[in-house]
Amino acid sequence: MAIRMIVSDLDGTLLDSAYRLSAANRTAFREAAAQGVRVLLATGRMFASAVRYAKELALDTPVISYNGGVVQEMDGTLLHADFLAPKTAARVLRYIFARGWYVQLYRLDGLFFAAETAEARFYRTASGIAGRAVGERGLLARTEGVPKLLVVADTPAHTAAVIAEIAAAFPGEIAVMQSNPTYIEIVPAGVSKASAMLKVAADYGISAAEIMALGDSGNDVAMLRAAGLGVAMGNAAPEVQKAADAVTDSVAEDGAALAVRRYVLEAGR
Repeated sequence: MAIRMIVSDLDGTLLDSAYRLSAANRTAFREAAAQGVRVLLATGRMFASAVRYAKELALDTPVISYNGGVVQEMDGTLLHADFLAPKTAARVLRYIFARGWYVQLYRLDGLFFAAETAEARFYRTASGIAGRAVGERGLLARTEGVPKLLVVADTPAHTAAVIAEIAAAFPGEIAVMQSNPTYIEIVPAGVSKASAMLKVAADYGISAAEIMALGDSGNDVAMLRAAGLGVAMGNAAPEVQKAADAVTDSVAEDGAALAVRRYVLEAGR
């Protein structure tokens, strides 16, 4: 079945280690959009951090942010949002504080953390978003309208254990997933890039079988499995590649552009 929608992750998929879109990726995605294929970004980033890349790709489709928790038009118009229950967000925050882990809290009006740390400074560089240090009490005062919390593990070796511990502490209330070697994403139960992708596709009258999804991390696995064609990057972890239907080249080798050309632009010729 012909691909009518492409849904792509950003970091590690479209963006290189300096958080830039390559010319090859830019060209391939723009060509697909010009041929009438719906091209969407699906990311754990905030909308404000992701939309600049959508503009660089000249897209006019909704942006899926916060790991599927929020869907917005390019102009910021809110189409869909899922938020953590305020009491759940507060309980999770207290659990994290007690263990001394770094945490960020996201709302549609900004990004917040307890104190300015190396993790906060690194995230600012990567995302282009300057958050606010508000203290632990400040975070607890902002638990309304929270689509995501982000915990940063001390080292990549600790990430899986932290994910398992948080998930076990709040069964059925939250979904916990990995988005890079040390980033742990916490969203409402049932929320994922996959669920948001399928909602947007349904709005366009596009079936799952007509979607190609591209990703590289644990928070992309559900999306790769839900799409008719799930493509993992060559730099993706083995478990992510195992969940995909195909594996393309690495992000450093413009693997996303290669997949678009192979499965979309050249498939109908």
